[in-house]
Amino acid sequence: MSYADTEKQCEKQRDGFVSRYRKDYPKATETLLKDWERMVTFYDFPKEHWVHLRTTNIVESPFDMIRLRTNAARRFKRLDNASAMIWKLLRIGEKAWRRLKGAELLRDVYEGKKFIDGKIVKKADKLKAVAA
Repeated sequence: MSYADTEKQCEKQRDGFVSRYRKDYPKATETLLKDWERMVTFYDFPKEHWVHLRTTNIVESPFDMIRLRTNAARRFKRLDNASAMIWKLLRIGEKAWRRLKGAELLRDVYEGKKFIDGKIVKKADKLKAVAA
């Protein structure tokens, strides 16, 4: 569902899923419907950012190597020494992080410009939507 090109296509796939599985998996379909708005929020951002917004990996990956060394950090007698090791690991790890796709669109997002299905809404589009 979340890989549909537009929110309307995504909703159509959702409706098909719900009608097919509601009887056998009522809790799953209710959860999907209850959390639907949160699930499709990425459609309100530039399409280039969707790959980053659809995953939690961007947050979890940097901490994998930290998690592996948590036990080792407990052996440090001083908190400062453990903190220094963790920060050093993050500094090394950040060299492998991938860059944000569509970084040039961050200004538009920050300024609160509206996006629909990953495309920026221009004034002419807003006027058409209001007239309809």
